[in-house]
Amino acid sequence: MKKTMILAALALLSMGTQAKVRLPHILGDNMILQQQTDARLWGWAKPGRTVKVTTSWSKDVSTAKADKDGRWLLTVKTPAASYEPLSITFDDGDKLTLNGVLSGEVWVCAGQSNMEMPVKGFGNCPVEGYNDAVVTANDYKGVHYVKIPSVMRMEPQEDADCQWQVVSPQTVGEASATGYFFAQVVTKALDVPVGLIMANKGGTRVESWLTKENLEKYTQEPTDSSGIVAYKPEWDYHRAMLWGNGTFNPILKYTVKGILYYQGCSNVGDPGDQYSERMALLVRQWRAQFGLGELPFYFVEIAPYHYDNKDGDWGARLREQQYRASKIIPGSGMVCTNDLAYPYESTQIHPAQKKPVGQRLAFLALNKTYGMTAVGCQNMTFKDMRVVNDTIHIHVADDLGAISRFEDIQGFEVAGEDRIFHPAKAEHFWQPGGGYWDETIRITCPDVKQPVALRYCFKNFQIGNLKNAAGLPLVPFRTDRW
Repeated sequence: MKKTMILAALALLSMGTQAKVRLPHILGDNMILQQQTDARLWGWAKPGRTVKVTTSWSKDVSTAKADKDGRWLLTVKTPAASYEPLSITFDDGDKLTLNGVLSGEVWVCAGQSNMEMPVKGFGNCPVEGYNDAVVTANDYKGVHYVKIPSVMRMEPQEDADCQWQVVSPQTVGEASATGYFFAQVVTKALDVPVGLIMANKGGTRVESWLTKENLEKYTQEPTDSSGIVAYKPEWDYHRAMLWGNGTFNPILKYTVKGILYYQGCSNVGDPGDQYSERMALLVRQWRAQFGLGELPFYFVEIAPYHYDNKDGDWGARLREQQYRASKIIPGSGMVCTNDLAYPYESTQIHPAQKKPVGQRLAFLALNKTYGMTAVGCQNMTFKDMRVVNDTIHIHVADDLGAISRFEDIQGFEVAGEDRIFHPAKAEHFWQPGGGYWDETIRITCPDVKQPVALRYCFKNFQIGNLKNAAGLPLVPFRTDRW
């Protein structure tokens, strides 16, 4: 009799569990919803059962019917951004309520380890300003984040074991440093909560995030398990497709504002235009998967690093590909980091200066996405060059009305027909009279009497110091195609 009662109780408990709507982990207490939009909510229930959703900010009721597999999806209209805690109730016969929800701006933090790198840093890889971030964390309680566990899967996953965190002195250390410093600027400038979805994995290649269909159509990468393991046997984080399936796919139904991306080190050495083309492919893929239109895509140029030879140029060629990507990907922008490594960090793949990286991403978002056009966000870039005898004159674009220095400009090299580059002296040059020579940067080198080519910081590890009026650096470049 006693055994029968226990079994009956277990059966009732099981029925209750099955009846209660189940949500993906990313939908939880303290999450931030994208403001003033139709935000998607989804989950699982008993097949055929109707799920009703009510919110604390509206009398509207949204409903969806679970399909034969128990899946359902609906949308709710979200209010204007506010720090007022909201709640959402899901009811399929048994109610489930989420609390501490805010309405604000939601951004994805994607890429490899320099995006994953937390505010507290990695082992032997500190983040500059950690203590300041901890002691000021209570000023940014409107910043919430969720870290998606980095896992590999052969099939796309619908859920991930994760939990939203409210920024505090106790939690800020685990947040992506680049993402958090981005959020600091955006929440202060717009006075709105900011949600960060951290879906990234250290060491991954751009191919790690592409789908099976795109890999098979546009690359030679294997997509079967044995082929993937054999193709990239050294490091599992180099493997194609698996990280996207396990780490990124669970967030694709979430309604977001845009994507921040910091990746590229593991693709150094890729031939030709392969990296920029695959990066553009990835952006098209993610925009299609999110189904939210042309999501803003702002990304970070890889920082100076020796790559086993600080004077080599394979890192510079990858940066060149990133700059190309910024030109061929609509609705994108690139942050230049040529000035954000210290001279003693040539062998440090994770430079400590993450705050300026996040701030520069925020400048792009504020200007291009949120319409704060007074915020300078454009990198300075090479425009054109003329050679007169032994002197090169160049113009730059996007100086925003000024260059940072007239003397002691570092990072330029020139070469003659022998293709051997030598350090060059660069200085601001101005003379009255108008025309091309009115204002240029003049570059000379005593070792090259007949210069034919110019490079700026076009090495694996070379730090320049030329910036525009907003303090944003000149993007490394070369005029040759050697």
